[in-house]
Amino acid sequence: MTTLRSLTVPLGVPSAAIGLLEYLVRDDQLCWVRHGEGLVGFGETLRHTATGPERFASARSWWNTVSAAADVQDEVQVPGTGLAAFGSFAFSKRSPFLSRVVVPEIVVGSRNGTAWATLTTLDPDAVLDRESVAAALAGYLEEISADSLSLGSDAILPGMLSESEWKNAVARSVAHIAAGELSKIVLARDIVASLSSPIATAQVLRELALRYASCWTYSVDGLIGSTPEMLIKVEDGKARARVLAGTLDRATAPLDDPGYAKRVLAGSEKQQHEHAIAIDSVTRQLEPFTSSMTSHSEPFVLELPNVWHLASDVTADLQPRDGALPTPLDLVEALHPTAAVCGYPTSVAGELISELEHMDRGPYAGPVGWFDAAGNGEWGIALRGAVIEEPQAVRLFAGCGIVSGSNPAAELEETWSKFRPMLEALGLDRARVLSGQPS
Repeated sequence: MTTLRSLTVPLGVPSAAIGLLEYLVRDDQLCWVRHGEGLVGFGETLRHTATGPERFASARSWWNTVSAAADVQDEVQVPGTGLAAFGSFAFSKRSPFLSRVVVPEIVVGSRNGTAWATLTTLDPDAVLDRESVAAALAGYLEEISADSLSLGSDAILPGMLSESEWKNAVARSVAHIAAGELSKIVLARDIVASLSSPIATAQVLRELALRYASCWTYSVDGLIGSTPEMLIKVEDGKARARVLAGTLDRATAPLDDPGYAKRVLAGSEKQQHEHAIAIDSVTRQLEPFTSSMTSHSEPFVLELPNVWHLASDVTADLQPRDGALPTPLDLVEALHPTAAVCGYPTSVAGELISELEHMDRGPYAGPVGWFDAAGNGEWGIALRGAVIEEPQAVRLFAGCGIVSGSNPAAELEETWSKFRPMLEALGLDRARVLSGQPS
C-alpha cells in the first residue's frame, strides 16, 4: 500500500457568526458540524468499504494499518487534526449497504477558537507546505457550482409501507411485547421526497446546521441529516455518550405552559420505561471498556426545534487493554445497535425489525462520524436524516420506540415530528404527501 502523507496547518478562524458553515458549499462534501464547529471534508484520497458482521473489524484493521504507516505532520495537535477520516456504517449486519471509511484530500476543522486545514495525499512526490494546503482548499472552493444554490421541491411519496401498514406493524409489535418476547422494539418507516430539481445538498446541510445547532449535522456519501444522539465520543482517554429515548412533539404543545414538556415526559411511565431501557443498554455495553462511569440519576429534557426528548449523558474513563486504550471503532462496534435504535433484547428486536419494516435501513440508524489517527473520534447515530438515492429522489427515515402501551396512531404522528427537520430543510411539508403505491 502506498503511504499516506498529511500536513495540518493553522487556518484563519472561521466567521464567529456561522463558523464552519461558511465551508458547507459543495454538494459532494463530507461534514460533521455542531454549533459551527467540527470537521468538513473535500475530495477523496482513500477509502475502505465492507459489509456484514465483520464490517467494524474490517474498518478497524484497515485504519490501523493505514495510520501506522502514514507520514503525519501536525502543527496544531488537537482532536481531529493530523490524519482523519469520516465513516458511515450499515445498521444491519445483513445489509448490502457498503459501510465505508473515507479519507478526504482536504479537511477543514474548527474547535474552541482553533481552526486548521489538513491536506492528505498518496503522491510521494507532492510538496506538503502551507502554500500547497491553501492552494488545494482554494481549488475546491473555486469549483462551486451556481446550480447548488437553488432548491426545488415537489412532493412526498409513500415509502416501503403505507401509513396503515406501518400502524399495523406497530400493533403487531405491541402484541409481541405483551407475549413477553421482548420489552422494546424500535420500528422505522420511510418516505420519499420527489424533487423538481436536483437536491442542493450544501444548502440542505446549512439549513440543518442552523436550525438544529445543538445537534450533529452530518454528510457522508449521500447520507445526510442532523442527529441529536451521540453514540460515542472519545477524547483524551474519556468516552462520552448522549442517550435519547422518550419523545414529545412540540407542534401540538400549549404555548403558555413552560413546564409542559417536563411534566408530560417525566410523568409518563411509558416514556420513562423506554428511556430506562435505552440508558441501560449503553452503560452495560460500555462498562467492560471503562475504569469508572457516571450518568444522570434522572434524565433531563432536551429541547429541539421539533420535539422534546428525555436525555441522559454518560461519561466514562477508558481502561487500557493490552497496554492501549480502546479506539472509537472498538466502542462503536460494542455499542451498536443500542436499544434506542433497535430494542431490547437486541437480538430478538433485530429479527422482528427485519420481519416488520419490509425495508433495508441501509445506513439509517447506523453509526456515522469521524475519527483520527491519535485515537479521538465522534460517532453519532444516523437519525433525523435521509439518503440521496438520485439527484431528485431523497429517501427519509424516522423511527419510534415501541413498548407496552404504545399506540399505533400516536407513534405514526411521532414519525412525522421526526421527519420534520429534513422536510423543512428540503422546503417540503406534510401537506405535500401524495397517495399511491409504496416506493
